[in-house]
Amino acid sequence: MYRPLRPAALALTGTILLAGCTAPKTLYQWESYQPQVYEYFKGEPKQAQIEALERDMQKITAAGATPPPGYHAHLGLLYAGIGKDDQMAQEFQTEKTLFPESAAYVDFLMKNVKRGEEKK
Repeated sequence: MYRPLRPAALALTGTILLAGCTAPKTLYQWESYQPQVYEYFKGEPKQAQIEALERDMQKITAAGATPPPGYHAHLGLLYAGIGKDDQMAQEFQTEKTLFPESAAYVDFLMKNVKRGEEKK
């Protein structure tokens, strides 16, 4: 007995299998975020790190992607380090908006940045 649906079923199965082999889209676009965090801990100049992260943010935004968790918080810490409190607060707020689960950590950072300013 002839089954006309068999070739169609094989073609559909093959298509599904091939579609599964495509490279997955990454959830976040990292750019140079991780190396900049390393530079931060090495004590490298903050302005150069800010410029790199801002440049990367433009690339990420242009690609319609999302920065990884911690990106805006780290940028906020860098802004705090050079005395740009308005930009620091904006980056911290952006981090909390994009990643609500980070709110407690970002609030902790904000509290400690303010405490550090009071000691000066």
